[in-house]
Amino acid sequence: MFVINFRLHYILILVILLFVGCGNGEKNQKKFQYHRTQTPPKTEQEPLPEKASERIDLINKGVGPVKLLNLPDTINQKMVAQGADVFKKMCTACHKVGKKFIGPPPNGILNRRTPEWIMNMILDPENMVANDPLAKQLLIEFNGSPMANQSLTEAEARAILEYFRTLN
Repeated sequence: MFVINFRLHYILILVILLFVGCGNGEKNQKKFQYHRTQTPPKTEQEPLPEKASERIDLINKGVGPVKLLNLPDTINQKMVAQGADVFKKMCTACHKVGKKFIGPPPNGILNRRTPEWIMNMILDPENMVANDPLAKQLLIEFNGSPMANQSLTEAEARAILEYFRTLN
């Protein structure tokens, strides 16, 4: 009888140890919990920052030698050909028609900038970046790549501008 009692006690102790050892153990385990908090709905949509290259500024004439430039209604095709040639030789390392490259594309530039601003940027980019707020912002937008001064004449810059008039 002692042997049976001993076996019962032994089995009972094993069962108790199993329950204690294999319990649900929630006290020792850390559970991942996700609490979703609701954010209040926005009442006003905040505008995205406008890129300097997309900003329209038809007042700023820039800083430089060109103070006033009146463009005729008709486009001078001879000047367009000259401007396209100068642009191809001097500007396509950084500017591509129709797409952003190292610098902005020239397409539609006259819809965003004054002719004087464009001419001053072509003729004296260092002065423009140093003293014109929009030129400074463009420098930042295009990763600090300054426009190279190609030492163009006013006639060459004007021809490039005439070429730009055809790129809308």
